[in-house]
Amino acid sequence: MAVKIRLQRYGSNKRPFYRVVASDSKAPRDGKFLEILGTYDPLIDNVAIDAEKVTKWINQGAKPTDTVKSLFRKYNVLSNK
Repeated sequence: MAVKIRLQRYGSNKRPFYRVVASDSKAPRDGKFLEILGTYDPLIDNVAIDAEKVTKWINQGAKPTDTVKSLFRKYNVLSNK
């Protein structure tokens, strides 16, 4: 099973809110997930991500998507990556 760290979209029309989750790569975007790693609110530019959980999943072989990688870089979630 390949695991990806990706965004799940919540919120209403034109009011997005995202959860950062670890999920199976074959699961739908808003489907089942393995663990919630944090949240991202683009409207107020707020990110709350548990860096320890992210590190644990990356060490187990999870691959972040391009969007999640850019969030990690922008907000210095993984300072050594």
